[in-house]
Amino acid sequence: MTPLSARALPVANHQEPLQRSVPRADRVPNKKIIRELNIKVTTQRLMILDVVRNGPSHFTAQDVFEAVAARHPEIGFATVYRFLRTLSEHKYVTEVRMGGMPARYEWAGKRHHDHLTCASCSKIVEFENTEIERLQEKVAKQFGFSLTGHVLELYGICPECRAKENAADRR
Repeated sequence: MTPLSARALPVANHQEPLQRSVPRADRVPNKKIIRELNIKVTTQRLMILDVVRNGPSHFTAQDVFEAVAARHPEIGFATVYRFLRTLSEHKYVTEVRMGGMPARYEWAGKRHHDHLTCASCSKIVEFENTEIERLQEKVAKQFGFSLTGHVLELYGICPECRAKENAADRR
């Protein structure tokens, strides 16, 4: 039998799987993470964590549920969702909610980055920009805030979708 981490994790139609930018070789074992959450280590939680840590960079609760349920149909969506919420509350995963789309998660062990999302195909591109980071600090300071974190999501049309639109316009 193929372990869950070796299989491709299905990704919702509106998301594109991305390559991991941080190697996962020297990481904390899944059992230790669950114990640090002060909850019981169960087979279901271990499977969910395996999919989360070894699947695509960005995923929804539905993506994780489908990957785990393919091997263990007895798991419920609520179990996956509750465990993802727990991981989010304890900062193991980052949850991003964008208007009208399901919550998207990513493992929080990665370096800080922002996102560009295609409004047409929902392709996600991660990027870092020191100028944007400096401007955010400047804005926070201007309004008397001490910045503790942020989520930046920029929307646009990716080159591939623009090319398709241009080709369709020429017909």
